[in-house]
Amino acid sequence: MASYTYEAVNALGARMAGTLDVTDQAEALRRVREMGLFPTKLAEARRVAHSRTVRSRRFSWSALGQVTFPGTGSRLRPRALTVFTRQLATLLDAGMPLLRGLRTLEEQAESVVLKRIIREIGASIESGSSFSEALAAHPKVFNGLYCNMARAGELAGVLETTLRRLAEFMEKAEQIKGKVKSAMFYPVAVLFIAAGIMVVLMAYVVPKFQSVFEGLLNGVEMPRFTMLIVSLSDFLRSHAMEAGIGVVGLGTLLTLGLKTRWGRRVFDGLKLRMPVVGPVFRKLAISRFSRTLGTLLNSGVPVLQALTIVRDTTGNVVVSDVVSRIHDRVKQGETISAPLRASRVFPAMVAGMVDVGEQTGALPDMLMKIADGYDDEVDNAVAAMTRLLEPILIVLLAVVVGSIVFAMFLPLLVVMEDGFGGHEMPD
Repeated sequence: MASYTYEAVNALGARMAGTLDVTDQAEALRRVREMGLFPTKLAEARRVAHSRTVRSRRFSWSALGQVTFPGTGSRLRPRALTVFTRQLATLLDAGMPLLRGLRTLEEQAESVVLKRIIREIGASIESGSSFSEALAAHPKVFNGLYCNMARAGELAGVLETTLRRLAEFMEKAEQIKGKVKSAMFYPVAVLFIAAGIMVVLMAYVVPKFQSVFEGLLNGVEMPRFTMLIVSLSDFLRSHAMEAGIGVVGLGTLLTLGLKTRWGRRVFDGLKLRMPVVGPVFRKLAISRFSRTLGTLLNSGVPVLQALTIVRDTTGNVVVSDVVSRIHDRVKQGETISAPLRASRVFPAMVAGMVDVGEQTGALPDMLMKIADGYDDEVDNAVAAMTRLLEPILIVLLAVVVGSIVFAMFLPLLVVMEDGFGGHEMPD
């Protein structure tokens, strides 16, 4: 008997490690796979300890080439991963063997990160791992959705079809995400510009007017509205450090709160209920749920495993809780449509279409139809949101800046009236 240490990842991409007492390496590999894990490293325990001791005693010049600089780490742009998936599906569909296709894509890859990942995937396959196991060794690049779809495609012998579906899914997701980002760019830019204008006015313009007013009014009290703006300007200038620390502290508390389950649930719930952008996030969540589940079921992934993947990739804790309840009910023998209808996130029309799909045995196709329909609704909702936010932000900016400008010119009007008629200073 010999001891073998292994490092592996499960179907969700979580890393695991352990030690096995078996007769040989083949038996250890079989035991790890029987546990439902994807092995990424397997070696005899004594050899591992010896190699670590040798590496710790000597300096390796090659380690200099492994230093990670900003922008050259393990992260990969979603667009590059989508192109890789589409190209690999095309090569496999043309009859090219998997390893040869990977070598071809490695040679033409422009990204250093992608080139290294493809090389490591090819090396894992050459050492006896399957394609899905080689992908699971890179959980930061290939999530559970990607690995499970690849595994289902391998088992069914339709890997090229599965990769094509996966590429279409990723392209559609990036397209919708890009539309939402472009729609949110305008209001965010306007808010930043408004904040910059406010800082300039309160820090530089208002103090200049204040010194002018003190000379013009000759000790007469300024109007109350002007005094309010001047007092606010004095407070911000004299407590700029405290205000900055307060803003940073508030931002830190919000960031830490969003990392907790409770804080994320509150934030995601607010996103779904907000008056203007709420419908966009709700339709986006329904589209993502439908397309992800439909793509997984179309690729042959079992329904319970597919629901687990959808739960972990929804991007919204409220929707994730709904999917968890659906998973538990389906595990008990119920349908998907019943808990879907009981939730307050998915409308009755979606539950009805899912019910029809379950009864007719065409649930994956029905889910894809739901996703396509809600993608169109997301486009319309984004356009409507943009049209509605533009006048609201313009009016808000005009009110804020106009109020400050009016407060600065109000004493001039009083001086002019006092010069012409000698009237009393109004409140």
